Amino acid sequence: MATFLYEALNGSGQQVKAEIEAGTSDEAISRVRSQGYFVTKIREKAAKKSSRTSPGDPVSSSAASAAAAIAPARRKKKKKGLNDLSFSIGRVPQKILVQFTRQLSTLQDAGLPILRSIKILHQQQKPGLMRDALDGVGDDVEGGTTLSEAFSRHPRVFDRLYVNMVQAGETGGVLDVILQRLAEFMEKSQKLKRRLKGAMIYPVVVISFAMLMVTGIMIIVIPKFKKLFAQFKTGLPEITQILINVSSWMAHDYGWAWVLGTPFGIYFFLKVVGKTKIGRYIIDVVKLKIPVMGSIIQKSTIARLTRTLGTLLAAGVPILEAIIIARDTCGNMVYEKAMQKVHDAIREGEGFATPLRNARVCDSIVVNMIDVGEETGDMDKMLMKIADNYDEEVDVMVGSMVSILEPIMIVVLGVIVGFIVIAVFYPYIKLLSTMSNGG
Repeated sequence: MATFLYEALNGSGQQVKAEIEAGTSDEAISRVRSQGYFVTKIREKAAKKSSRTSPGDPVSSSAASAAAAIAPARRKKKKKGLNDLSFSIGRVPQKILVQFTRQLSTLQDAGLPILRSIKILHQQQKPGLMRDALDGVGDDVEGGTTLSEAFSRHPRVFDRLYVNMVQAGETGGVLDVILQRLAEFMEKSQKLKRRLKGAMIYPVVVISFAMLMVTGIMIIVIPKFKKLFAQFKTGLPEITQILINVSSWMAHDYGWAWVLGTPFGIYFFLKVVGKTKIGRYIIDVVKLKIPVMGSIIQKSTIARLTRTLGTLLAAGVPILEAIIIARDTCGNMVYEKAMQKVHDAIREGEGFATPLRNARVCDSIVVNMIDVGEETGDMDKMLMKIADNYDEEVDVMVGSMVSILEPIMIVVLGVIVGFIVIAVFYPYIKLLSTMSNGG
């Protein structure tokens, strides 16, 4: 019998650390679960070295021989050639992670050992962050570490949601099913992100091009007309004088730098402010107040929140731990605070729906559906239905927003171009009118 050190969560979501004796790690996990705990980390306790063993003892000699045999193998394994070295920045693309998750699920469903599956998928990866992470995961699993714990050592590849899902699959013995659900969850979340980003590409490109064109006209074209206007003996109309003043400011007072640099300045300012909790909370509140766009952000956040929570509950993760993970991955501090209140209320013995209703961050239909899910015991299914419903609503609202932005941009660009045209040609009209009256 070996001794295992474990960390677990009790029914109230509090962390428990203790040790237990068992033949294998799986048996240890089963015994801990039978006590009503959810295991988050487990490892075998290292045996104490005996100080009485003499240098000439056969046991000492055999241990030394084994260590001498293992050491070169380890050095050989750690040594890498130039072709194996890789430099990686940022995170692994979601597409690669989804593909890896689906392939790992298929291999587990086929009955392959987890270590062999990791090595097969490691060979298929191109040099980069994913390949390096799988190399480390393979070494950890081979050393006796659980898959979820090995994944947790590479947070740039496998986030907390991913690790907890895998851990739930390991504990319940349904890793292949959990990985399949996880892949579907990531695909739907990525689809929603692409939809929102795709909707913003068109207006951003049009506005950027319009700003460059207007800046070019102000710096290059208008100064030439200014020289012509100087030859007129009559005074310039007020609208033309405004255009010339704006052109002079952009051409000679670095106005072009202000125009082109303002969007970047606002972006970096929001990034800096968002580093603080208060600043991030204010930004998230303002986002939700923006007409049309605020409703899209609200519904997409609820969709992500409910899908994450439903996926975790379906995987067997305790509700308190699932709420914490969903809170940390929803991406909006307003909803993070609401989920924290829900977590605290459930910990005190209350239900899910009442504190969520009091937070006033979700529509009544969401609260009512969660209330029904609590009563029927199908909370995970009800949360997934909410997520699917809100995904469809976001899709419709994004299409409506794009259709509204197109005429608005056309009108704005028309006003700008019309102002420039009238300001340029109005002096000629005034001059012709004066000459005709004089003639």
